[in-house]
Amino acid sequence: MENFKFSFNDTLKENTGLSVYTTGYEKCAAGHQWGPGVRDHYLVHYIASGAGSYTCRGKEYRLKEGDLFLVFPSQVVHYRADEQHPWEYYWVGFNGTDAHRLISMAGFTPDEPVLHAEDSAIPEALMRIYHSRGNTPDADVEMAGFLHLFLAQLIRRRGAIRPLSGAQGYLVQALRYIQHNYAAPIGVDDIARFVGISRSQLYRAFQREFQQSPHEYLQKYRISEACTLLRGGGLTIAEVAGSVGFNDPLYFSRVFRQLKHCTPTAYQKQSREK
Repeated sequence: MENFKFSFNDTLKENTGLSVYTTGYEKCAAGHQWGPGVRDHYLVHYIASGAGSYTCRGKEYRLKEGDLFLVFPSQVVHYRADEQHPWEYYWVGFNGTDAHRLISMAGFTPDEPVLHAEDSAIPEALMRIYHSRGNTPDADVEMAGFLHLFLAQLIRRRGAIRPLSGAQGYLVQALRYIQHNYAAPIGVDDIARFVGISRSQLYRAFQREFQQSPHEYLQKYRISEACTLLRGGGLTIAEVAGSVGFNDPLYFSRVFRQLKHCTPTAYQKQSREK
């Protein structure tokens, strides 16, 4: 079969809840490969036909039709099409403050980056993302909407097979609580109380899954949401601070500078110039 590739890369790459970076599909040539290398975003491939291999964290996976494999950000990976039966796959790359939570709910982990789901609805969902491609705000929102629907399919399948439990279930509850309450003056104790575990248990779960504390995650989430408001340009710095859970604009500015390496005012100015 003739080799082909159709792809799209979004140049907006807004730091929002969920944003598509790249999407496409390809019938690979024999032995076609990528890496070793790293991505700055999450990247899901669905294998529609053929076979190949995927290597990450020192482990090689032999993959075939119906397999999905995930590339985590900043993780060294290598993947290669089979010499005899090269794969044809669909993909979507994305990132955002909701990305890790949704990926975890779908069943992907750094130790288990491969799922199997022979379902014609999956490539159809990925093609809807590709067909809505574009470098305009409305296209960006439409792609994110179809990405949510694609991830919802994976989450639904995973829930039917193996419901969330234990530490992973706690984390999903914690992340959902943060998403819905970050604008209020909540802290780590509030999150732990909602989930129903101790502060130390919550700390260990976040360190194991995200390599950061619950407090650090909450602060980064708030600053990410602040970036969206600053780009809108309709609020003062104090109003943005209050909208993302900071009662003290000076403290907000200090945290913002630590995480973004510039002041909120400078970030807002740069966004307007862009």
